[in-house]
Amino acid sequence: MKRSKAHKDAAGKVDRDKLYTPADAAKLAKETSTTKFDATVEVALRLGVDPRKADQIVRGTVNLPHGTGKTARVLVFATGDRAEAAREAGADIVGADELIDEIAKGNRLNEFDAVVATPDLMGKVGRLGRVLGPRGLMPNPKTGTVTPDVAKAVTEIKGGKIEFRTDRQANLHFIIGKTSFPERQLIENYAAALDEVLRLKPSAAKGRYLKKVTFSTTMGPGVPVDPNLTRGLTAELDA
Repeated sequence: MKRSKAHKDAAGKVDRDKLYTPADAAKLAKETSTTKFDATVEVALRLGVDPRKADQIVRGTVNLPHGTGKTARVLVFATGDRAEAAREAGADIVGADELIDEIAKGNRLNEFDAVVATPDLMGKVGRLGRVLGPRGLMPNPKTGTVTPDVAKAVTEIKGGKIEFRTDRQANLHFIIGKTSFPERQLIENYAAALDEVLRLKPSAAKGRYLKKVTFSTTMGPGVPVDPNLTRGLTAELDA
């Protein structure tokens, strides 16, 4: 891939042979952001798991203390009082049979970032797996997106709840905010997400669990982070 001069200049500021502390990595990621807009700051983890085995898939959710910097657009499959509760909680799209048919046809897929469904509709929503699954949007009770309390789910997602799951290469991605966030907020968001990832370590996973950590921004270079630093991450900022 051909890189712009701005990207090459930014990448030149990153020592690829160095493992940065999370605080230094957050600062450098902000400094090397090349976009004119408020870029997203993302974390990529390489885990020591075998995602081909069901008991080693790492999947979960976490409420970031400072949010993501973006208000997610939420689609809710619900009827009756629950549908109304979802609307009152701020859901962007709410519906049932007709909405399911629309999504099955591949319509409106660019209008939402998260999907919630009530348990009674999952029999119908289940057929959307081929459409929503590849996008990581299929509702799942393990992540709280299949629930009778759709209002609570919508409120949490709008408030900064993120979902993560290992891909086929054992990589796991999540966002921790925007380049406009103070470094402390980025690190506190990272710490919250990292704590949950560590808590979810599969008992079947052998050897080193957290192998590699990288911070990056939208269109910016990756900054390698020391995977051994998992506690007291804001200590540098307090010094």
